[in-house]
Amino acid sequence: MTQLDVVTGAFSYSGAAIARQLGEEGHLVRTLTGHPQRATGYARGVRGDGISPVKDVRPLDFAGPGELEHSLTGAHTLYNTYWVRFSRGTTSHAQAVANSRILFDAAKRAGVQRIVHVSITHADPRSPHPYFQGKGEVEEYLKSTGVPYAILRPAILFGGDGVLLNNIAWLLRHVPVFAIGGRGDYRIRPIHIDDLARLAVAQGASTENVTMDAVGPESLRFRDMVAAIRRATHSRAVIVHVPGRLVAPLSAVLGVLLRDVLLTPEEFDSMAEGLADSDAPATGQISLTEWLSRHGEELGRRYANELDRHFR
Repeated sequence: MTQLDVVTGAFSYSGAAIARQLGEEGHLVRTLTGHPQRATGYARGVRGDGISPVKDVRPLDFAGPGELEHSLTGAHTLYNTYWVRFSRGTTSHAQAVANSRILFDAAKRAGVQRIVHVSITHADPRSPHPYFQGKGEVEEYLKSTGVPYAILRPAILFGGDGVLLNNIAWLLRHVPVFAIGGRGDYRIRPIHIDDLARLAVAQGASTENVTMDAVGPESLRFRDMVAAIRRATHSRAVIVHVPGRLVAPLSAVLGVLLRDVLLTPEEFDSMAEGLADSDAPATGQISLTEWLSRHGEELGRRYANELDRHFR
């Protein structure tokens, strides 16, 4: 009998990659999504190879725990990618923590046999950064449910239609000067989205409780990553260094022009503190610098608007 798995957000970024990987391995995929209107475009090949592995679409409605339980019934593994990048309106990290608890409780009642949860490097309930604090609280709650789990901690994702690298490339193509906060020697440990998906599905087939960093083979200084993107896109933008305290206001000004949120103060501060780096063994194989050398021509051709994707 073909195994049924549930993926939250299979029409978004990491969820879409995990759903594709499950489909390639012959699994049936049901998604819980806050964007059911994306199902038609996804099935037509907007994401993936044109054949959608998602056979069933259910709402990700935290106001109805009974419906969530029903939607999770019969599934072997829940792959959870749900989170919020920043607070906006009634959306907050505290609300995301509460919603995650509702989801995990529903999975337990439904008899889900394993939960693979996508977290973040250095998640810690005692972190001064709300994003990392909330992720840490969710990890602790998952461990307390008694459902076998795998917690995967990526730092920065690349590949596919990811936002960060694409928008750095877009800026390098369209602005004459690109500003880096501070010396730019803070390191990042990116992983390709397909490597993360393969790792997630492999952990879905395991039975051990694990918490691991999901990281690629390279640890790069941020300024070196920007320089590599500049070379790959043949940009002529001048890279300058500005005091870190100026990053947030400069990003805010650009955000007004682009009607988006480019970089939050927390995102810059946590990266500058080294929270996007890891000294763990590589769990991904794809090198960012090699990938850039192959994909620079198409990277950053269109701006990826975060608010359009998730709020509008």
